[in-house]
Amino acid sequence: MNQNQTPILEAIEAFTEKKPAYFNIPGHRMERGISRRWTDRVGTEIFSYDLTEAAGLDDLHHPEGAILKAQQLAAEVFGARKSFFLVNGTTCGNEAMVLSCAGEGEKLLVPRNVHKSVMMGMILSGARPVYVMPEYSDNRGIWGSLKPETVQRAFEKEPDIRGLLLVSPTYYGVCSDLQALSEICHAHGAMLLVDEAHGAHLYFSDKLPMGALRRGADLCAQSIHKVTGSLTQSSMLHIGSSLPDEGRVRANLQLVQSTSPSYLLMASLDAARYELALHGSEMMKRAAALAERARAAIRKLKGISCIEPGEEPEVFSELDITRLTFSAKELGISGFALQEILFERFGVSTELADYGNVLAVLTYANTKEDVDRLSGALAVLAEEGDTGRKCIDPLPLPGIPPMELTPREAYFQAKRSVPWRDAAGKIAAEMLCPYPPGIPLVYPGEMVTQEIWDYMDRYRREGHPFHGPADEKLEWFQIVDS
Repeated sequence: MNQNQTPILEAIEAFTEKKPAYFNIPGHRMERGISRRWTDRVGTEIFSYDLTEAAGLDDLHHPEGAILKAQQLAAEVFGARKSFFLVNGTTCGNEAMVLSCAGEGEKLLVPRNVHKSVMMGMILSGARPVYVMPEYSDNRGIWGSLKPETVQRAFEKEPDIRGLLLVSPTYYGVCSDLQALSEICHAHGAMLLVDEAHGAHLYFSDKLPMGALRRGADLCAQSIHKVTGSLTQSSMLHIGSSLPDEGRVRANLQLVQSTSPSYLLMASLDAARYELALHGSEMMKRAAALAERARAAIRKLKGISCIEPGEEPEVFSELDITRLTFSAKELGISGFALQEILFERFGVSTELADYGNVLAVLTYANTKEDVDRLSGALAVLAEEGDTGRKCIDPLPLPGIPPMELTPREAYFQAKRSVPWRDAAGKIAAEMLCPYPPGIPLVYPGEMVTQEIWDYMDRYRREGHPFHGPADEKLEWFQIVDS
């Protein structure tokens, strides 16, 4: 196909050039109905692209024109059999993947570090999760790859598993051996589903790990907005093989996607695909060069280190070098404190922090000045030296608890709140997820073991952050009312 075209953008432009008397939704009538407080700051032109399924603009849920053509162009770029535009983020892509693989009572193999949207998908589908643990780096304090041996053992124990859904690359840029995982899944008649939210750029450089669709993924969801140029909340779902039922995938996307899709988001996907098709190699070459510039500068700093390609290969199977995970633990500065210092003192904004690390996401749109500002700030801190403070490492996680109810069963059961001191031995109705490390201790439907209670109680008393409970102080906890 001719990648030098943008069907959705062109359809919108053709529509607006007619200057129609507009009686469709949305009600702001292009720029005329937008608050002046906003347009005075950003101008008016972009608002003419915020349209609906008007004449010639196609329909996301039944595409036959511009949207269909744009999706076909995307499929060619990424090497998919079919591609679908998502306007509810990769969250809805993950939900659709679960729904398209495992129904009520069917088993889905899931590492504990998956995104919470996978849990949402299991609530919708009724799938029964079979949990496994990815590898863990004690040195870096982050979760790594999912080993093929771990997956093989799971299939030997549970041969009726319908599929494996994992995140690769992780937030920290850690990839798993997807080729090996796909071969294991297919040997057992199961599908490989990949949450590739952080990996749409992997298809455009041999300096990066290979993308999931090129390593045997049957379904793959990508956040195009994260590092490849579309607007926030715009993503894609790809079918990579003949195993998924295309009709089922389409139906499930209609279940989880908005019936009022944003043409701004779809146009941004169209434009991002165009840039990747024509310039993707140059874009990722620039991102990789910037990442190496940052690493080279950090290597010279005393007391500050960065995860390097080839480090701990038994934990980090492969690494996306454009993810810069660095630490100043040797200076006595925690990741949380380092992130705050970088922003407050130096005006450097980073993506996330944990106990020991800070993550900076580098893309083709960064500049040498950005990188030098980051490395210069770290150089100042290195020069200042050891703060004399002791950084706290995360505690070793308890084992995976017994699952008494599926996520769906737990979600629809009656619930009640009990004092946290009484939660041990009860079935959780909400998640407990210390952050970091960002892996849930307990999911809804699982037993709060004494080991988990002891871990979480210490975590709570020491004032560390956690996600999941409705009561942010964890004085009360929701359980299934059995």
